[in-house]
This record gives sequence, C-alpha cells and structure tokens, in this order.
Amino acid sequence: MQSMGFDFAAQQLIAGVDEVGRGPLVGNVVTAAVILDPARPIEGLADSKKLSEKKREFLYDEIVEKALAWCVASATPAEIDELNILHATMLAMQRAVLGLSVQPEFVYVDGNRCPELPCPSEPVVKGDSKIKEISAASILAKVVRDREMKALDARFPEYGFAKHKGYPTPAHFDALKKHGPLAEHRRSFRPVRELIAE
Repeated sequence: MQSMGFDFAAQQLIAGVDEVGRGPLVGNVVTAAVILDPARPIEGLADSKKLSEKKREFLYDEIVEKALAWCVASATPAEIDELNILHATMLAMQRAVLGLSVQPEFVYVDGNRCPELPCPSEPVVKGDSKIKEISAASILAKVVRDREMKALDARFPEYGFAKHKGYPTPAHFDALKKHGPLAEHRRSFRPVRELIAE
C-alpha cells in the first residue's frame, strides 16, 4: 500500500489505532495503539467483533507479549459529555499513540479521520479487517472495555452490563428507567439525557 509518498519498504515502525465503545450509553471510550514486531508474527489477527471472547482473550495475551509497543488509553464519560463522542475518541487515540514506548513513524487509524499526531497518519475505513496493526489494536481495546463493563456489572448487577456491555439495548433501557443513571452513564447521550429531563 503506497500513500503520501511514504516508503514502506524501508519502514518498520507502523502503528495501528482503533477504538471500542463509541455507541454505548455508559463507560469509557477505549482506544489502543499497537506496533507489531515483524520478527514475532501473530496468527489469527482479525476485527475483534468477528472473534469469540475466548479467542480475543488469547490474542490479547499474545499481542501484549509479542508487540514491539502497545498502549491502551481512554476518555471518560465526563470527557465524552464535555467534548462530544467524536472529539473524546480522538483525544483517547492521541493518548494511546503518545503512550507508546516506541514512537511510530506512521500510523493507520481505523475509520475515516485521524487525530492530530506528531507523525504522518492515514485513516482506513474498515481498517480492523484490512490492516493487522489495527486488528491488534481493536482486540486490545475490546478486551479492556469488556473487562471494564464486567467490573461495573459486579458493582451494579441490576443493570446487566456484562451482557449488553453498555449498548442501548431494551434491557439497558429498562434498567435505566427502573434504577436511574449512574455516575458512569454518558449524560450527553440522548436516552440518558431524556431520562434525566423527565
């Protein structure tokens, strides 16, 4: 893949970036950045949504062990409410890239836009199924956010977070109406905002 006059043949330090959790009504938006090690290939990388939970957990451990560098970062519900979900996601992506122990020379970002970064970057629509670095990032972000939802479920089992992961499902709406929003709910998201306004 050629782009922006970049010579990929002489290039190793490519990071992939992805996010998980833009759509849910609760919790952080979680992002990850990963630079893979060409000398330590990882089999089975794919879009995290197409993998079983067991496979994601297995690959998570392998990515953490074998990647040249990786970083998981978040934006909180308060930041999402203040900035909006798009800008909060860009902020979390910036944090993930800047948090890498090795700084990349080029970054692929899943989606149609890139955050401001100190190196060249390119957005790739459906990149999590096209570019292995983005696939790896999607797996890390998905596993971390799912773990956060399970931890929240342990504290507030009546909301069912372990099942719906905070997405706007009928069960989540029912729990919201019955018990009200938590501090972890995103108050700028319409279903939560309308509930508070009632």
